[in-house]
Amino acid sequence: MELTELLSRFAEDQVIYPNTEVHHAMTKVSNEARRLSMKLNTGVYTDEQIKEQVSQITGQNLDDGFSLFLPFTSDFGKNTKIGKNVFINSGCRFQDQGGITIGNQCLLGHNVVLATINHDYHPEKRGIMHLRPIVLKEKTWIGSNSTILPGVTVGENSVVAAGSVVTKDVPANTIVGGNPAKFLSNLADKIEE
Repeated sequence: MELTELLSRFAEDQVIYPNTEVHHAMTKVSNEARRLSMKLNTGVYTDEQIKEQVSQITGQNLDDGFSLFLPFTSDFGKNTKIGKNVFINSGCRFQDQGGITIGNQCLLGHNVVLATINHDYHPEKRGIMHLRPIVLKEKTWIGSNSTILPGVTVGENSVVAAGSVVTKDVPANTIVGGNPAKFLSNLADKIEE
């Protein structure tokens, strides 16, 4: 199965059943992403070389403003879209089968997890994977050790406090935090003019 067809199936079906053509095609791409991630994390590279290798993982040409501190892990890679002037700090992990979109000028702190897969709740069907996209709109800041769960959109300019688990959408221009993340403040209340 070609990558474009696989990504189309992910978006349309939003589910992966075990031992199917889609599952096997996903595994093939995932194996390559994990191999490339391992290579990335076991060498000493310039910023330009890191950008080139992340471009291989994602299949996207990244802009000159992209910056990533190693280590970094992606378990699929080809369903991540990264905007301009994005900074990703060390220890971040992307599970992007459901789709990850990172807007322009986003910042991700240490050890951020973006997880787009949930397994089925039924014990006999746990191998079934349910996919939902994650969208980080422009100029969002995700604090260290935060986890963004499947289906979440973080609105423009918003801040997710360190150590948060985000289970639902975050409105634009707000600050959220906790587990599960809750509204803490409007961004305007924190900006000194």
